[in-house]
Amino acid sequence: MNKIFAWSISAALAGFLFGFDTVVISGADKQLQILWGTSDAFHGSVVMAMALWGTVIGAIFGGIPTNKFGRKNTLLIIGVLYFISALGSALANDPITFAALRFIGGLGVGASTIAAPTYISEIAPAKHRGRLVSMYQFNIVLGILIAFLSNYLLRNTGEQPWRWMVGIEAVPAFIYFLFVLFIPKSPRWLISKSKNAEAANILQKINPETDLETKMQEIKQQSETKVSGENIFMKKYRFPLILAFLVAFFNQLSGINAFLYYAPRIFEEAGLGASTALLSSIGIGVVNLLFTLLGVFLIDRLGRKQLMFIGSIGYIISLSLVAAAFFLNWGGLWVPIFLFLFIAAHAIGQGAVIWVFISEIFPNHLRASGQAFGSSTHWVLAAIIPSSIPFLFATIGAGYVFAFFAFMMVLQLLFVIFMMPETKGKSLEELSEELALKDTGELSYKNH
Repeated sequence: MNKIFAWSISAALAGFLFGFDTVVISGADKQLQILWGTSDAFHGSVVMAMALWGTVIGAIFGGIPTNKFGRKNTLLIIGVLYFISALGSALANDPITFAALRFIGGLGVGASTIAAPTYISEIAPAKHRGRLVSMYQFNIVLGILIAFLSNYLLRNTGEQPWRWMVGIEAVPAFIYFLFVLFIPKSPRWLISKSKNAEAANILQKINPETDLETKMQEIKQQSETKVSGENIFMKKYRFPLILAFLVAFFNQLSGINAFLYYAPRIFEEAGLGASTALLSSIGIGVVNLLFTLLGVFLIDRLGRKQLMFIGSIGYIISLSLVAAAFFLNWGGLWVPIFLFLFIAAHAIGQGAVIWVFISEIFPNHLRASGQAFGSSTHWVLAAIIPSSIPFLFATIGAGYVFAFFAFMMVLQLLFVIFMMPETKGKSLEELSEELALKDTGELSYKNH
């Protein structure tokens, strides 16, 4: 188990860079707009959001290298993309070059949401899979916290602090690359490529007590039953496809990325000073980390569905309170307090569950494609929503924006209660059979 934990953490460090890369830009937000004198629309949709569009492309096409070159090799490529993006954007002297280099980092983020959860789910034993895959999410929030902290500590460094803020990411990117060099390849991917001897060797290392022949046969059987040219859009995979879409859709319609990108700006809108706003952002990172740890601890105990239920209730209460605070001008520390509650609800629910759940519900030969579909849905919305935040705040106001997010979380609660299945404690092969359609067209999922 120690070896599997070490390999999972190494792959999950892609999540640390994802979290760091996503949030580090929030510290540079206003500095860049003043430096280059860009309009709100250009600043929001190009300078700030270009990394997110890179993420969309990385998520849409990340399944291709993950399938073709393997999970491990794709994770190595991701490390290179992060490194180039961090150094390059720190040295950029105009908004277009900066945006292009941020786009390259975005490709790494998007691909990592496919390769890392897929890799970890394929090496993890069923009873620990939730905890191990959610280490990816834990690393995301650790990256977010370190980025907020780093932005605060570097806020007065040199004449242009933003260069240090975005450039420092090159250090963890290099360390991550070195770690991934030493992890084994995914045994399920090796079997899909008929490299059975190498796969058997890794499966033996993963669990020396396993009946190797039976396990190999079980994985091979699923690989062999696949129809040539099968894809995730076929009728029999409709249910897992809908599940992946809705989990990713609701994840972003909570407003989580809009908030992480513009946390200092939101706090300033609520009447806090610039320095206090940056400091409150660190508080967000701490709450996020603590409640993600709780989610990681509970995900294999309570299950995915239960955590989503708890998170949905927390979302509805906290977002309604944030909206009320803006409508009624409560001011002071009310908005940060309610947003801390929002982050706690996200961390224990959607944050802990999304990447675990999507990595479990598709069969081995379509897992990377299914992960790519779920990630793409997530990232298209994660690009559109934050891009529109400066414009929406200026026109309809923050109160209406947060009220809309609260309403969407009521819909998520209904999805969790009436549609979402429980996946904890079952092998990937077992789950893929249960979630496929029977010949009769009935859902074969027993606990649905």
